[in-house]
Amino acid sequence: MRAIWSGSIGFGLVNIPVKLYSASHPREGLDLDMLHKEDHSPIRYARICREDGDEVPYNEIVKGYEYKKGDYIVLTQEDFKKADVRETKTIDIKQFADEEEIDSRYYEKPYYLEPDKGAERAYALLRDALERSGKVALAKYAMRARDNMGAIKPVGRALVLNQMRFPADLRNPGELKFPGEKAKAEELKMAMALIKQLDKPFIPEDWHDTYTEELEEIIEQKAKGHKPKAKGKEPKDTKVKDLMATLKASLNESK
Repeated sequence: MRAIWSGSIGFGLVNIPVKLYSASHPREGLDLDMLHKEDHSPIRYARICREDGDEVPYNEIVKGYEYKKGDYIVLTQEDFKKADVRETKTIDIKQFADEEEIDSRYYEKPYYLEPDKGAERAYALLRDALERSGKVALAKYAMRARDNMGAIKPVGRALVLNQMRFPADLRNPGELKFPGEKAKAEELKMAMALIKQLDKPFIPEDWHDTYTEELEEIIEQKAKGHKPKAKGKEPKDTKVKDLMATLKASLNESK
């Protein structure tokens, strides 16, 4: 893996040099190309200058901010560093909290934190202290031209930084309509029985992308000149009057 950032974890007055690695990668679905409908020719995307209509190579592209209509201030890598030198090089722990207090909507992306050479002892101290306390460390850091917040927690021998969203990044669901009524006692009892019946330990390897596998099968059938058949049936909405009967059927099916 290639480190995407290097700096230090600020733990009080202790600075722990670390490297940051992405802990996830884009899910591998089918690599579908965009084609022209008429002749199936591949479509490519180009970086076109609005002024002269010419394509611009990457090495001639800079970043700028439009501070008034048509006028831009160009920002260099040095400008990004000058904004706050400490923030660009430090994952600064601000507080510790119980993980249960954090709404799952705030979590965005996980990263591995690897200790730099000579930082193993301090790294292990923070990891083991978090493990024993049962807390997560909430921190701030700057990366990719913006301030970020994150939660650091131990996972095995590693420290994992979960990048988080700020409250302002979340949409307010106020305009959405949610039911205010409570579930009926008998229906709730049946639903709890279904939950208990389907309750089992979480094994990540049990989960995989079956939809992509089915698309690959369709592609193979079409390549052979066959007409693919649809799999499964489109679900029908459960009517209120059928709720109990459907729950009972679900219990029997899951057995």
